[in-house]
Amino acid sequence: MGPMSETALVLFSGGQDSTVCLAWALERYPRVETVGFDYGQRHAVELQARQTVRAKFATAFPPWAKRLGEDHMLDLKGFGQVAQSALTAERAIEMTDKGLPSTFVPGRNLAFLVYAAALADRRGLQALVGGMCETDFSGYPDCRRDTIEAMQTALNLGMAQDFTVETPLMQLTKAQTWAMAKALGGATLVEIVRTDTHTCYRGERGELHAWGHGCGTCPACELRAQGWEAWVADGRPSLAA
Repeated sequence: MGPMSETALVLFSGGQDSTVCLAWALERYPRVETVGFDYGQRHAVELQARQTVRAKFATAFPPWAKRLGEDHMLDLKGFGQVAQSALTAERAIEMTDKGLPSTFVPGRNLAFLVYAAALADRRGLQALVGGMCETDFSGYPDCRRDTIEAMQTALNLGMAQDFTVETPLMQLTKAQTWAMAKALGGATLVEIVRTDTHTCYRGERGELHAWGHGCGTCPACELRAQGWEAWVADGRPSLAA
């Protein structure tokens, strides 16, 4: 399996951000595995998108195919039932009295990291890679850098490990995330992100917009669309330029 310093586990949902993170990891680590979580999300179509994206990575990018290891799917439906939100129940997508979006699943990223770390410990993987971002985040406190750094400390203390939690998108806007996709995998990766990933909170896969599939009105779609439009307006620059 190789030294732990050469291995990574990507928290891979099948969405835009985690897909770009998977590409980022495959450029940097000789061995990369992926983990997904079924927490009863309304947009469960993202779990199908995961397999489509992995398959296209394997065929479109031969060097990455050699590095892409096993995929793991963890059942967190019990957690989703406890931490109900508009992502796990038929509720309106709106701002709550706490000033947080109703799509916020309390502690979701914290739970993801705990389960991912336990899996990484068993698999001998050191880096945990996630798409958390505080620049364009949707009001989720578990996407902040301080939260992730605290979790890294807690995981290492509690598991006697030396994990690193990598968040390559933490300071990027959505426009810059599109640019990162272009820099990592060219037009091919951009098209995979655009047509095969899933971000829409309502799980809609009908119309293909310029920026991808989705309802076009939920916060995830609006953020993704705004990022695409800003990237296109700026001439689709590459971060590598």
